[in-house]
Amino acid sequence: MMSTLITVAPTGAETAKADCPALPTTLEELVETAKRCEAAGAAMIHIHIRDADHRPTLDLGRLTDTVTAVRENTALIVQLSTGGAVTDPFEHRLKVLDAAPDSCSLTMGTVNFGDDVFMNPWPFVTELYQLTQEREVVPEFELFDLGHVAALNRLLDKLGLPYGGKVHCDLVMGVPGGMPGTTDALVAAVNGLPAGVTSWSATGVGRTTLPVALAALSKGGHLRVGMEDTLTLAKGRPVTHNSELVERAATLATLAQRPPMSPDEARDLLNVKRRP
Repeated sequence: MMSTLITVAPTGAETAKADCPALPTTLEELVETAKRCEAAGAAMIHIHIRDADHRPTLDLGRLTDTVTAVRENTALIVQLSTGGAVTDPFEHRLKVLDAAPDSCSLTMGTVNFGDDVFMNPWPFVTELYQLTQEREVVPEFELFDLGHVAALNRLLDKLGLPYGGKVHCDLVMGVPGGMPGTTDALVAAVNGLPAGVTSWSATGVGRTTLPVALAALSKGGHLRVGMEDTLTLAKGRPVTHNSELVERAATLATLAQRPPMSPDEARDLLNVKRRP
């Protein structure tokens, strides 16, 4: 029986702390969130960090401290975002790997992101990918659209397999400007994935969270949930802690007879570097 990798994305770069006090933005809040989400069934954490004013940052010292703290307090696979905020320059996004995470996100193309543009031109994508190979960091390919699925085929053809030899991607669905969070879109994206893909997960943004999770489970995929992607459990019911979203995902996965996998099982799935 295949189990389910649950990734939690607790913070993101979009939501302001003032608008959502429950959002974990300090190191202490992030560590507490990581511990509770691990207990609820998460095996990987996708991290964005904030500065002292709760604004998105890619400060290397803070990133390194965060990786260290999460590792000291949990067994979770630590994945850093190389997307940062839409305003972050490419050179800062490449420097994220200096914090030596287990994994990092690698978005396979530019996408309209609400009123903004999330820039990922091909030369940046290839430079970041080669850097992950060199630094022995496992990338998670973020696919916001069918064009990104095609670009992943192109990247693997051109530059070979990632570090560890496994290919894991995440379908990010329901972003205004990207592919919709529907079962039809998910099936189309999965059907286009390169033959070399060994595992995939899906993320439904906002109200698409549940339909995407159910479609992903029925299609053999894994799940990413968290307050980066959705702030409500139902209409008029705000999320008060990321662990609620992880618990719900774990319940769905267990109902589908694909219970949550442990961090160790997830390490085997993704072939991330073993830490001493």
